[in-house]
Amino acid sequence: MSTTRPYPPGDRDPEPEAAAEVPQGRQVRRLSFDGESAVVPLARDFTRQALYAWGWLPAAGADQRAAAEDVLLVVSELVTNACLHAEGPDQLRISCDRKVIRLEVSDRGAGQPAPRSPHRAGRPGGHGMFIVQRLCLDWGVVRNPGETGKTVWAELGAPA
Repeated sequence: MSTTRPYPPGDRDPEPEAAAEVPQGRQVRRLSFDGESAVVPLARDFTRQALYAWGWLPAAGADQRAAAEDVLLVVSELVTNACLHAEGPDQLRISCDRKVIRLEVSDRGAGQPAPRSPHRAGRPGGHGMFIVQRLCLDWGVVRNPGETGKTVWAELGAPA
């Protein structure tokens, strides 16, 4: 597999050697995509750093690793959908408390994301929102009246 990155994975900030202490209360991080290229790997790397800071990584077991990988996959799908269907993403917002991580991708698009129905597992493409629906506790779209665009959000449970 090949991907184009403006820098190698993990080079934005060093990954901690040991698990960080899990912060108390709601933690929030924002990433603006203004003027950025290669936004999907950028979003994944940004999210991975947040997961380290919040104690989701390094994972102590298979369930924790799977939860972190699910978060990274959902971020990839939401940002990719904004690239393909909505003039590109504007911002990624990640918030986390001890139980739930919330991912929000804002864009200027007018479309309404929805899982393709019927879902055809054997066909390429069209799986993004189906994956989001399957992996997340909940997801949705927020529009601000009088403004162009939307925010697509998804929530996943914290690892046990």
